[in-house]
Amino acid sequence: MTKRLFDLIFAMLAAIVTAPVVALLCLIVWLQDRHNPLYIPRRIGKDGKPFPVFKLRTMVVGADRTGVDTTIKGDNRLLPFAETFRRYKMDELPQFWNVILGQMSVVGPRPNVAREVEKYTPEERRLLTVKPGLTDFASVVFADLGERLAGQQDANLAYETMVRPTKARLGLFYVDNHTLWMDIVLVAATVVAVFDRHRAAKIVVWLLDRAGAPVDLVEMIDRQDRSASRFGS
Repeated sequence: MTKRLFDLIFAMLAAIVTAPVVALLCLIVWLQDRHNPLYIPRRIGKDGKPFPVFKLRTMVVGADRTGVDTTIKGDNRLLPFAETFRRYKMDELPQFWNVILGQMSVVGPRPNVAREVEKYTPEERRLLTVKPGLTDFASVVFADLGERLAGQQDANLAYETMVRPTKARLGLFYVDNHTLWMDIVLVAATVVAVFDRHRAAKIVVWLLDRAGAPVDLVEMIDRQDRSASRFGS
């Protein structure tokens, strides 16, 4: 009940504050190709139930029919302004309404497409025991996902091998250990990540360590952050 109350208050305030921004962004998207500025795909939520996710469209119409679920920097399906929108998470702003409707939480494992969920191991299926969220540990750690996977010939394969294992571990740690305090810190880290990914990653490392995460997981995230910083991600 405490988590739901936090979700409702935060999402309602955020939806009100960001409404003018979302309206302006919708106009910008519509002016590109005169098509619906909203993209409403179906994702898998709590208990494996599908639901519609509200997003600002950042790709050409029909991009989802290519079978490529991972978007990298320079993807030719992206609209001209899309990388800026995605860099600052502006395309995710309509999802506050998913939280208000009770389909998502502010913090929780990010919702996946059905074909990704079908690959879940029995352990990974525990990710579906909580509501998916707007942000989580992995959202901060992999905030620069497009840049990290840039140049990969097979974006889906690169995601499967380079991202998914760590993302799943972070999600499962959240499922087993989440608290309101953890949610608040992750929201703060997400905001910081928009402007300074390195500093946000340090917050995640600190939070994981303080919450008792396995040492190897904490060290892995710290190494990835230092490596990304070295190459300017």
